[in-house]
Amino acid sequence: MSVMQQLRVVHAFLAVLVIASYISAEWGIVHAWLGYGVAVVIAVRLAMVFTGARQLGLMRFYPHFQGLKLDNAFTHPAISHTLLAGIAVCLVGTMGTGIALDKGRALGLSQTVAVSTASPPAAGFSEGERHGEREESGVGRAHDLLGTLLILLVAVHVIYLLTFKRPLARFMLFLADR
Repeated sequence: MSVMQQLRVVHAFLAVLVIASYISAEWGIVHAWLGYGVAVVIAVRLAMVFTGARQLGLMRFYPHFQGLKLDNAFTHPAISHTLLAGIAVCLVGTMGTGIALDKGRALGLSQTVAVSTASPPAAGFSEGERHGEREESGVGRAHDLLGTLLILLVAVHVIYLLTFKRPLARFMLFLADR
């Protein structure tokens, strides 16, 4: 499998997991497991950097503005790289805050004791988190904000690629071979 084929397979797994994670925000343990799945895919993608292939390097996430002019403003790589950098920051931030919120519960690494015996906590969350304390914490708010910003940046990324970089978009969506 070529380097670009590998990249688009990892990209597809990451895209599906991120979308599923966003949709499952209220599904407790399912959301947590999907978030850990995102972490695994990111680890695989970072491991791919060490293969030495230029297409897999982290420089694709750093915008370079050399050669940016008014006549090439929409097709210059700086636009794509800026979007990728924003997506990466939001993705890592969302993942980090999600792991901090979960505290290993979804993996069985932490024991959570319910405060009240009136009703059991929702799957994957402690009693207080079920009643909104997670959303009220700074980490919870950061997680929600970064997740929403991530989805917005991904939408802009997709629209940009479909508008200005259609061959690349078709390739990454498995609609064309390079």
